[in-house]
Amino acid sequence: MAQKNKLQFIILGLLNQQPLTGYDLTKAFDDEIGEFWQAQHSQIYPQLKRLEEQGYVTHEITVSGEKLEKKLYHVTTTGRDLLHEWISIGTPDLTATKDEFILKLYFIQTNQDPRLREMLTEQLTLHTAKLTHLQHRLESVFPKPATTKQHYGHYLILQHAIGRETYYVDWLKQTLQALPKKSE
Repeated sequence: MAQKNKLQFIILGLLNQQPLTGYDLTKAFDDEIGEFWQAQHSQIYPQLKRLEEQGYVTHEITVSGEKLEKKLYHVTTTGRDLLHEWISIGTPDLTATKDEFILKLYFIQTNQDPRLREMLTEQLTLHTAKLTHLQHRLESVFPKPATTKQHYGHYLILQHAIGRETYYVDWLKQTLQALPKKSE
């Protein structure tokens, strides 16, 4: 399996959970998958078309309201097999995250840099808000142990994201506290 196009597997995985429209898939990236993977509308629809041409998904036309036709996509048995194969193979490559803030920090020369405190404070505000959001998501998506068991992978991802953001917030606080005072 030489294919590295991960978007196709995300789409297959989402469709394996339930049939969805292209719009529903786009919303899933905003609401769920977006916590750890990004894809735009302009990527999702062409990928759906390729997956259908390859026989991994199929669609049916549904009518919403009086006239609005929508394509409701379903994963095929072949698509399920491909998804299963992809999930089953190892994941030996650790990929670097693209964090612009960390990239900018790399070029800061000294702890006396006048931009540093503002940069760190901004990130602390952003990551604290993200941590709060993730904690609320965990409470709303998994209110009972039964829902945790039904969607255990999703539960693990949220736990991981909360741990990551908790560490990030703690690191930012410690780094801010360790900065020299303005008079030093």
